[in-house]
Amino acid sequence: MPEKKIRNMEEFAAVSGLSRPTVSKYFNDPDSVRATTRKRIEAALERHEYRPNIYAVNQNRRLTKNIGIVVPYLADPFFAEIARSIEMLVIEAGFRPILLGSHGDRGQEIDNLESLRSIKPAGVLLAPLGRISDRSAIESFCKAVPTVLFDSNMEGTGAAFIGSDNVSFVDQTVDYLCRTGTPPCFFEMKTPANPNANKRRLAYIAAMERAGLDPQVIKIDGEGWRFEEIGHKGTHDVIASGGFPSDTVLCSNDRLAIGLLAACYEHGLRVGRGDGCAMRVASHDDHPYSRFTCPSLTTAAHDYAEVSGRSVDTLFELIESGGRFDQRRETLFAARLILRDSA
Repeated sequence: MPEKKIRNMEEFAAVSGLSRPTVSKYFNDPDSVRATTRKRIEAALERHEYRPNIYAVNQNRRLTKNIGIVVPYLADPFFAEIARSIEMLVIEAGFRPILLGSHGDRGQEIDNLESLRSIKPAGVLLAPLGRISDRSAIESFCKAVPTVLFDSNMEGTGAAFIGSDNVSFVDQTVDYLCRTGTPPCFFEMKTPANPNANKRRLAYIAAMERAGLDPQVIKIDGEGWRFEEIGHKGTHDVIASGGFPSDTVLCSNDRLAIGLLAACYEHGLRVGRGDGCAMRVASHDDHPYSRFTCPSLTTAAHDYAEVSGRSVDTLFELIESGGRFDQRRETLFAARLILRDSA
């Protein structure tokens, strides 16, 4: 008699004591895993009488082992890091990752999706541009190809969304900055490229109002994804116009903050917590370079491992389920505040 009825590969991986990618790799090619691992999986299969339907799905749809990964801007170190993590998990599962960057361009994003559609991938992980995306084209693609969105949500589009809780990011940074010094003003682009920026601004305003404080939002000119340059020029413009309304600045993202720090240095403004410091600066994302700025940047960090791991696991579960879930899923991971020298 079987010990327990296993409903999907996620549950089977858990009872087997193995990772989901390892189990997926076995089902794609049993000889691709070590003999000891193969024996563990086969013993668990017999004990639980589990037979995944991923074989039938792949045969019926004639799917390849290709997994598409589309991100807005590969030159952005955040997307480079999370794409690297996703690639490794896809490879570990025995699939072939195809990584494409949209270069911040709406037309290129659609070209990427159409290129993937033509090779009939097993599934796609998509971080959409967001504000400038062609929503109808993406919705059409998601109906044809099993797709999980990550980083930037488009409500109702794709089978699932995995990302970070932007409210959690801002609540933590605002609370810390208000407890330890002057309440912060918020530094952002007038027309941000990534829709997460809008959520962070709204979260900042809400957090300040809850604390009985007046929100002060500084909007700077700039388009596209060259955030360091935009932050650098924007800071020069703010200083030339009389300076920031607070000696504590909370930036929408770390890349804007890196440009701000450079401009402050050029103006002789010392940033940090110590004596002689003119201002404090904090931000969001934990950009891979944020620990190496001068001073190192206090920031709220994404959980890269959780976002990438859950995205891949959810896509494989979607493939196993025939490309459809009963209802759309959304998973958000809280930020982690990292205190460094800038605030």
